[in-house]
Amino acid sequence: MKLKSLLLLFVALLIVSTAFSQTAPPSADAVLKEAMKLAKAQKKKVFIKFSASWCGWCHKMDASMNEPEMQPLFEKSFVMRQLTVMESKGKENLETPGALDLLKKYNSDGFGIPVWFIFDTDGKLLVDSHLRPEGVGMEVKGKNIIGCPASKEEVEAFVRALKLTTKLTDAELSKVFVEFRKNDPAFKPATVNKAK
Repeated sequence: MKLKSLLLLFVALLIVSTAFSQTAPPSADAVLKEAMKLAKAQKKKVFIKFSASWCGWCHKMDASMNEPEMQPLFEKSFVMRQLTVMESKGKENLETPGALDLLKKYNSDGFGIPVWFIFDTDGKLLVDSHLRPEGVGMEVKGKNIIGCPASKEEVEAFVRALKLTTKLTDAELSKVFVEFRKNDPAFKPATVNKAK
């Protein structure tokens, strides 16, 4: 009798654990609505980053944004959320439902990741991770910043996006510039010569 009870308990636990492990993450629309509501209450913008567990550049971008000097700058300006797309085989259950549709809606499908968007609290897309020629609007598909902003052109575009959407000072934006340029293996920060 005890063995039968233990077996039933084991099967019940297995069923419950399987059900919880297969629960889909919230939809992209739900994530966006929740973030916009919070951003409105906190007088911030919404920063959405599309990512995947296998994406090294996504992890570099996260690491740069979470550096001790950087994190407060992003947190005071944005409600930040991550949507998972393009997961590897066997991890598709981690993908955010509707995230690929959001990429298509904002003309960002077909790019590698990370891709990022900055929205106002009314859902208007303010800037994205596209590199476009001067004077071209967001309705024109540009080329995506390849991975985490790292090259001079990419980081300058990222800093311009932050300048348009935040109240970060020039000194704070300069810190962002230097931090993200560190992602470029060829970047060597200028050394400061101290007067003796």
